[in-house]
Amino acid sequence: MAKYRLVLLRHGEGAWNKENRFCSWVDQKLSTDGVKEAQNCGRLLKSLGFEFDLVFTSILSRSIQTAWHVLEEMGQEWVPTEASWRLNERHYGALIGLNRAEMALNHGEEQVKRWRRSYDVTPPPITESHPYYHEIYSDRRYSHCDVPLEKLPKAESLKEVLDRLLPYWNERIVPEVKRGKTVLISAHGNSTRALLKHLENISEEAIVNVTLPTGIPVLLELDENLHPLGPHQFLGDQEVIQAAIKKVEDQGKAKPVVEK
Repeated sequence: MAKYRLVLLRHGEGAWNKENRFCSWVDQKLSTDGVKEAQNCGRLLKSLGFEFDLVFTSILSRSIQTAWHVLEEMGQEWVPTEASWRLNERHYGALIGLNRAEMALNHGEEQVKRWRRSYDVTPPPITESHPYYHEIYSDRRYSHCDVPLEKLPKAESLKEVLDRLLPYWNERIVPEVKRGKTVLISAHGNSTRALLKHLENISEEAIVNVTLPTGIPVLLELDENLHPLGPHQFLGDQEVIQAAIKKVEDQGKAKPVVEK
């Protein structure tokens, strides 16, 4: 029997998810469909009897909004939430704002998959000439981080995401889980994949094929040492979940450009 239960959640669909663009650290809010995904997630978790004691989010709006909607649907709006940049999405550097399918046409699907999914490949860094550089680094939220602004990443591999996430996991989240708190982490595709890699000891080769759809809760049942008792479980209708996974995987495939 599980000693602890941990629920991980990739935020609901954002505006740039719908447009198939690398959103990363650009602060996009949830789309209308993303709000519905978060609400549906909350209703599902309520029906399964989950009662959260603490919620952790990134400092990006789509992660925070998702947690709000989940808790509201569960009637648990009072549950404390805590936000940290260390749960932010992977920093995609110079790729931020670009369309994945168009990039697959220009660079090939395998290269785009390497940028999106590989463990230790870092994309080209963002520079001051990038259209979203100043929007990101002049944002007041980053003046409240536990590292100086100049030390924040300009691009990250999944390995680097795990490196900046682990101190927060070990020092802040683990003690709460070990106190018996039921924790929800409402984060992003890559910060969640990085944490799954760590907890489940997923190989560098296998993590490439781990896909997390938006708005689908993931359950981990853990022993007293926080080792998983089995593989992570997607909660909900499995046919719907498989379709959602395929949708995410297809984002990096080339699509013919239609002339208007």
